[in-house]
Amino acid sequence: MSATGWIHSIQTLGTLDGPGVRFVVFTQGCNLRCGCCHNPDTWDCHGGTQYNADELAMRAARYREYFGDAGGVTVSGGEPLLQASFVSSFFEACHQKGMNTCLDTSGSLLTDEVKELLAKTDRVLLDVKYPTDEQYRAYVGCGIDAPLAFLNYLNEQGIATTLRQVIIPTLNDNEENVAFLCELVVSHACVDAVELLPFKKLCTVKYEQMGLPFRFANYDEPSLSVVEQMQNKIQAALVR
Repeated sequence: MSATGWIHSIQTLGTLDGPGVRFVVFTQGCNLRCGCCHNPDTWDCHGGTQYNADELAMRAARYREYFGDAGGVTVSGGEPLLQASFVSSFFEACHQKGMNTCLDTSGSLLTDEVKELLAKTDRVLLDVKYPTDEQYRAYVGCGIDAPLAFLNYLNEQGIATTLRQVIIPTLNDNEENVAFLCELVVSHACVDAVELLPFKKLCTVKYEQMGLPFRFANYDEPSLSVVEQMQNKIQAALVR
């Protein structure tokens, strides 16, 4: 009997969570409380639906013909690292069926179970949220040392990595952040892509329905031209 895990939702043909077309699994439960979080309904570790890893891999395999050469399976969250053993079993089953695996994570945990999971991960989407420890502790719920240690481990293991970041006006839409991300690119050969995502407030309705305050309700959405300019500067650092 394979491992079981708690799943919030599944997207069968996703195009925003890793290369190509992907079967995306959103796990239930998160150890962080990011101010810009779009999915507060994933926070509770006791919610969701229970799935068997082998059965979930069989379900993903039904869509394999749509994946092409680039696509595959992505596990996002919530925070998948909270269920590292389950995701590891799921990825192992996916590999047995010839499917590429991708992990979307904050990189806030690095246990032996997480390292076992990473050994079965083809690509990591690492969410590096801010350039300073002060911002991390104020708006995320952990220190910046955790994701940076995670990134160092990815680099040591040679695991293909995409850095991702939500751009929020007055917090990280600045040259300091561009320099920070460029330095991560230059100093970590595993990083071969960077994705900057504009902050959105569509989730406000979800917070209202759950009776929760949305901490970032007063922040503006960024100009797309600003995000594009930042992206272009960072792309230059990727040319090695």
